Amino acid sequence: MSEKIGYAVCKVGELADGERVIMDINGRSVGVFNVGGEFYALRNMCPHEGAELCRGTITGMNLPGKVGEYEWVRDGEIIRCPWHGWEFDIKTGESIFNPHKVRVRSYETCAIHASEGGEEGVDSYAVEVNDEDVVVVYL
Repeated sequence: MSEKIGYAVCKVGELADGERVIMDINGRSVGVFNVGGEFYALRNMCPHEGAELCRGTITGMNLPGKVGEYEWVRDGEIIRCPWHGWEFDIKTGESIFNPHKVRVRSYETCAIHASEGGEEGVDSYAVEVNDEDVVVVYL
C-alpha cells in the first residue's frame, strides 16, 4: 500500500465555479478545475505540441440540431488549448474531436469530508475536498 501525499491547492471557497488553479505537483504541472462544484484535475500539457493546456479557454460546445440550428451544451466543461485550439473534456481528459485516440492525462477525483476515508488508487491523483480545503493527493 502506497502512502498518500497531499498537496494543498486552496480553500474550497477560493476556487469559484468555472475557475482553475495550476500548480506543480511532484514535478508535474497540474490544473485543478471547479466544474459545477465538483473538482477535476488534468495534466497541464496538451498532447499535440506540449502547450500549457490548463491556461486555455474554459468553454462549452455546439451540438447540431435541425439544419442550420445548434445547441450550446456543456458550458464550463471543455478546455481549449491556447496554442492550436484542440479541445478536451475537463471531466475525463478525452479529446472532443477524436476521443478514441487522443486524450490528456486526467486524474481520478473524489469528494470526501475530513471524517471519511478516501479510496486507494494506482498511479493517479485524487482531488479530496474536506470541510474547507481542496487537496490534490499523490498516490
